[in-house]
Amino acid sequence: MQRTSAFVICLSLLILNGDVTNGQSASTSLQVLEDFSRAEPDGFPVGWQASRNDAATRKAYVVARDGEQSMLRTKGVDAQMRIFNRVAWDPKEYPIVTWRWRLRAAPSSSEMWAAVFVSLDTDLLIIPVSTKYAWASAGTVGRIKEGGIFGAAEVVVRSGPQPIGQWVEERVNAYADFLKIHNHEPAPKAWGMSLVAGPGVEVDFGRIAVAKQ
Repeated sequence: MQRTSAFVICLSLLILNGDVTNGQSASTSLQVLEDFSRAEPDGFPVGWQASRNDAATRKAYVVARDGEQSMLRTKGVDAQMRIFNRVAWDPKEYPIVTWRWRLRAAPSSSEMWAAVFVSLDTDLLIIPVSTKYAWASAGTVGRIKEGGIFGAAEVVVRSGPQPIGQWVEERVNAYADFLKIHNHEPAPKAWGMSLVAGPGVEVDFGRIAVAKQ
């Protein structure tokens, strides 16, 4: 009887501490959308697609490793040459989007060094409705630029070249930004995300995740 009680107590403590899992963490406050741990034979990240010029894009976006960490190493060719991933999550339950990136080199002529597009909905033509979170060469952090009919609304989350060569992490409330910019509720499930590096810009992308408020 004492052994049974002790077992129940231990099991209860494990559950409370999140140590009992079903193939993943018992805590669901964070969901990793991409960690760039899988690559196709040519190094292009598994599950991603090129928006245009597939051959050139696959050379520009390649999975690499930095010690124990997997990452996406990029050298931008064209600001319109993005890669995208159709990954769904509940944007209302998981409004926070986080990611890591590292600027390695950037030409002074480039206005936008890199960006993460978070697409929480589609329009009547099934075109993703996106918020573009940009690392700009200059400008005020927090500035919002309307995207127009076919462009994504842009939010500057980082400005200036520092710190070059160091990983930095961004954290945005994509759900709140969507409501503010697009003036309506997003779809029950997000469409996905896109990544881009500016022309001649060398930048690494790390883990991308969503979190509860």
